[in-house]
Amino acid sequence: MAFCSWKWLLLHVGRQNTFAKAWKSRRGGPSLRWKRCCHWSAGKSLDPEVRAFLEENTEVTSSGHLTPEIRLRLLTPRCRFWREKPDLWPYGDPFWAIYWPGGQALSRYILDHPHVVKGRSVLDLGSGCGATAIAAVMSGASQVLANDIDPIAGMAMILNCELNHLNPFPITIKNIINSEAGNWDLIVLGDMFYDEQLADGLHHWLKKCIRIQQTEVLIGDPGRHQFLTHSIRSQLHKVIEYSLPEYTRQENNGLTSSIVWSYQPSNSSENC
Repeated sequence: MAFCSWKWLLLHVGRQNTFAKAWKSRRGGPSLRWKRCCHWSAGKSLDPEVRAFLEENTEVTSSGHLTPEIRLRLLTPRCRFWREKPDLWPYGDPFWAIYWPGGQALSRYILDHPHVVKGRSVLDLGSGCGATAIAAVMSGASQVLANDIDPIAGMAMILNCELNHLNPFPITIKNIINSEAGNWDLIVLGDMFYDEQLADGLHHWLKKCIRIQQTEVLIGDPGRHQFLTHSIRSQLHKVIEYSLPEYTRQENNGLTSSIVWSYQPSNSSENC
């Protein structure tokens, strides 16, 4: 049986910790190389070379995950780079090219309960492939902003909007954790509690958003150890649990379900 190097890359804790360091280090925005790409908006043209590369090396799929209504460009076993050496991928680790279980649960919940976002402003934090932001647009959100620190994720989101016949929503490519609390009705984030320091930063920043702006927060996670053992867990209320499709289970070390949690800190009125 051939060794699947990309699967190892995207699920190995060590590489996830490397990604967490990137979140913590980008305090003011992206690297100089990508400074011009720190904000994408409707009508923004993509670099033709990058577009061609992404279209050639990802697969358009709507199966194997919880939201068949949403078509996405993802890295699958049929893609060339699934078995190529990870270092040959020229744009950094493509975490955006996997539809992670927490994001799947959030997107499914929003599609099934559109009132959660209808007429509201939504921030999708750590958006990745953009599926949850797309679900929010499909469900009638009045304003959607997607955030990810990887500029290639921003480009992939625009391609995924096109696949779903949507005008691209604004995308910001910078680390907004620890920034001023934005005036959002709802913040959604999935699969981001894989590193203790990053989780601590998220905990304090989200609590500040709730305290200052009365923002609602929904978190998607399949129950990873780093999430269940973090102090934030005691301040979460289970909203709904979804059984994961077999393909998603296989690609996530046998995880069988994913949960949407409502973050309701009891001390949200205190200083953070």
